[in-house]
Amino acid sequence: MDLSSGSAGVLALWAAFGYGLGSIPFGLILAKTMNLGDLRKIGSGNIGATNVLRTGNKGAAALTLILDGGKGAVAVLIALAYAVESAAQLAALAAFLGHCFPIWLGFKGGKGVATFLGLLLALHWPLGLAACATWLVMAVVMRYSSLSALTAAGLSPVLAAALGRGDLVWLLVVLAALIYWRHRANIARLRDGTETKIGQK
Repeated sequence: MDLSSGSAGVLALWAAFGYGLGSIPFGLILAKTMNLGDLRKIGSGNIGATNVLRTGNKGAAALTLILDGGKGAVAVLIALAYAVESAAQLAALAAFLGHCFPIWLGFKGGKGVATFLGLLLALHWPLGLAACATWLVMAVVMRYSSLSALTAAGLSPVLAAALGRGDLVWLLVVLAALIYWRHRANIARLRDGTETKIGQK
């Protein structure tokens, strides 16, 4: 089978590849390996880096962030190397869905921010850097991780268009919508003024 073709069957294979890679729960694996407890019973119950940080192990949280971002990037880079652009975008979307809704964990995964930033860096590194910078500036100024993620995701389609990657806009609109959906509880707390700030116990 020619994996570089854009046929429906080949695209389905790239989607399956992206989903499988994205669904690897690195946070859960690291927490168990490092005897940090079951993430699903700690803090928010999320399997991402933010909840790993709640265990008190900054190294594990940083490694989770890198690996969750890395799996999104790897899915895209491999697809870009062996397939058409549409396959790379499909692999990106599937990797994101795999992280948020992993079949191995009853479709209860993370919120997808690290994976989102990783796949952006792989799809178009200037766009990825712009999104990461947006997250960082918001985190420093506002000190809300969730608000930083929502801002970076919400601005990503605009940034893509401004950087000449209009072909990515619709993918980013879908990913941003999913990130907002995954953060709906955070959005409610931001409105109520009860959202926890970065570094706050």
